[in-house]
Amino acid sequence: MKKLLLFLFMLVPVVASADPVEIDGIWYNLIPKAKKAEVTSGTIKYTGNVVILENVEYDGVSYSVSSIGNSAFQGCSRLTSIIIPNNVTSIGNNAFDGCSGLTSITIPNGVTFIGSVAFAGCSGLTSITIPNSVTSIGSYTFSGCSGLTSITIPNSVTSIGSAAFIGCSGLTSITIPNSVTSIEYAAFDGCSSLTSITIPNSVTSIEEDTFYGCSSLTSIAIPNSVTSI
Repeated sequence: MKKLLLFLFMLVPVVASADPVEIDGIWYNLIPKAKKAEVTSGTIKYTGNVVILENVEYDGVSYSVSSIGNSAFQGCSRLTSIIIPNNVTSIGNNAFDGCSGLTSITIPNGVTFIGSVAFAGCSGLTSITIPNSVTSIGSYTFSGCSGLTSITIPNSVTSIGSAAFIGCSGLTSITIPNSVTSIEYAAFDGCSSLTSITIPNSVTSIEEDTFYGCSSLTSIAIPNSVTSI
């Protein structure tokens, strides 16, 4: 009986930390052992200007905000701007999916992972800078960002995922760095304003439908390193 009571007692903090908590208008998943917090979705959609702090306090314990969770801001069409602290290292899948009112965002240098569909449908974004800490751009990450006119991909990125920029109809120029070795399926499909593109010598394969629907594309340089298209 004593062993059973001890087991149930040990379960209490695990259950308590499983539910998101609200701190100053932002919801977090808390990880007590690591003293880390992950931004998550709330009971109502986030709107206006959102500032995420580097550290938050709950029940007398300080937590470092280290990640933006999956679908944290998904569908928050009235979100206009957000400040992400430097200690955030990952932005989850669908994190800002459908945030059509978001006009600007700065991804801090500490971010190493940006999930699939992370900024899909953010049609109000006109430009975005990806930090040197990011190594890959996932599938559909910027799909449907029709207001995006230019983007800088850092030398740290080695792959551009499937349909990463599909439907970015306002994108006029993009620089692919020498670090990229693969451009996956339909990566630039529907980028109808893209006029020219240079593929670096590091790329060895260009997958199907990569430039499908790029009706304004007048020139493209394909290096000898490419062995399959």
